[in-house]
Amino acid sequence: MVVGADADWPQPSTEVRELFRRGAQTALDVRATWVAQLHEASLSTGRMRAVAADPVLAAAVRRTNEANLLLWATANVRDPGARVPAGTGPEALETARDLVRRGLDQRALEAYRAVQGVVWRQWTATCFELTDDPALLRELLDVSALSISTFLDDTVAAVVEHMDAERAELTRGAHAERRAVVTLLLEGAPIGRARAEVQLGYGLTGPHTAAVVWTTEAGTDRMEAAADAVARAAGTGRRLTVVAGATALWLWLPVAGEVAADDLARHLVATPSVRVALGRAGRDVEGFRRSHLDALTAQRLLARLTSPRQVVRYEDVKLVDLVTADPARVEEFIGDTLGALAEAPSEVRDAVLTHVRELGSVTRTAQRLFTHRNTVLRRLARADELLPRPLAEDALAVATALEVLRWRGGRAT
Repeated sequence: MVVGADADWPQPSTEVRELFRRGAQTALDVRATWVAQLHEASLSTGRMRAVAADPVLAAAVRRTNEANLLLWATANVRDPGARVPAGTGPEALETARDLVRRGLDQRALEAYRAVQGVVWRQWTATCFELTDDPALLRELLDVSALSISTFLDDTVAAVVEHMDAERAELTRGAHAERRAVVTLLLEGAPIGRARAEVQLGYGLTGPHTAAVVWTTEAGTDRMEAAADAVARAAGTGRRLTVVAGATALWLWLPVAGEVAADDLARHLVATPSVRVALGRAGRDVEGFRRSHLDALTAQRLLARLTSPRQVVRYEDVKLVDLVTADPARVEEFIGDTLGALAEAPSEVRDAVLTHVRELGSVTRTAQRLFTHRNTVLRRLARADELLPRPLAEDALAVATALEVLRWRGGRAT
């Protein structure tokens, strides 16, 4: 290895530059495999578990992982072994902003170190496939270690600086005041209701229905449009809005009636990246708090089940949330309870679930499904052939398992 014009950065030999370029191209070719491992490592460390449980933050971390890998690999295809600029693209900066707005500090950036370990293991394996020449391999590994560690060090330093600036920004202005008051209310801190109402510009006496609006892509306009749609579906023109991050809004609506979830879902079809979770209606400060916690629970359920649904109401999924709290046992429960019915056509599963909801009335089931009662009877008979135990002996468990399938990704009916 020779030293180039820049005395602070070593210049690899021509042979190693070519090996580095080929290795970086390999990383791009198998990027999906690498990225999946980066996600797992970055979201499984101790301080990142809270981030992993939040769908918005977890999605932001995943976008950042992929963007950083793409940046590093592409730079080394273009100029192998040269110093790669810090990863300060919109993905990383939005993630930093979201972390700050959720009250997390730089310790959450340990995810970058977890990512470094994965990249180094994958890259080392790639290097050993590129050459068996000991001298070239040693030089390649040396410059690789410097490249990876420096890129991540520079990126973390830049992100920390951005987080500091964002934190300073949040200490000023109406947004900071509103977020601080809401945090106190949610934590049950002693804050006078009259004072809180003045600072929020929102009345705390009376009914409240909370919602969480978030998106898997950046786009404030889409979230604001969705927030307006939530208010219309609730039949109100008033709402309290708190920016929870670059890709999430928290809403409170002064209504006790049911939000028209089906109308809202139809409105959101044009923006498939946007999701809405609705809490139960409540009253006064306790209802303000509880409805929001309901909405967060429903939001996390959609993420846990990788559900494609765009609108979820807590009332519709509270049982599913309890059943799926231990993901390792969910598959066992579904398999033991449904057997082959789990893979049956959706119309058969719909008939069973509706039949249980209608307390075993074939007539009401047919009316709900807009079909003939003989069709319902045939579908129920088919379900009994597929179930490990007859429906009449296990109706509650079967209905619960089918509810899980309704909300789970890839199995929605």
